[in-house]
Amino acid sequence: MRRSFVTFLALGALAGCVSLGSPTVVRNTGAELLKLRAGPGLGYNVILGLPDGTRLVRRDCVTEVGQLWCRVSLADAPTITGYVAEDYLSD
Repeated sequence: MRRSFVTFLALGALAGCVSLGSPTVVRNTGAELLKLRAGPGLGYNVILGLPDGTRLVRRDCVTEVGQLWCRVSLADAPTITGYVAEDYLSD
C-alpha cells in the first residue's frame, strides 16, 4: 500500500511539472520571418525563421526590457524550442 501511494505522489508531482502549453500561430510578420531565438531577447542567437501561419505551442512568457517574450515549441516538431516576441502570436 505504501509503495503505490509513493508512486502516486511521484507521478502527480511529475504531471504538475509538465506544461502542455496552448496552441498559437505566427501572424503579422509580413515579408519577414519571425526569429525563433535561444533566449528571451534580441541579444540571443537566432535558431530559425518562422513564416506567417507556423503553428506553435506557447509554454510561458517573460518580460525582458519592456518586451513580452514567449517560450514556444513547433507544433509539428516539439523538440525545437525557443523564444519569440509575443506581438507576433495569435490569441
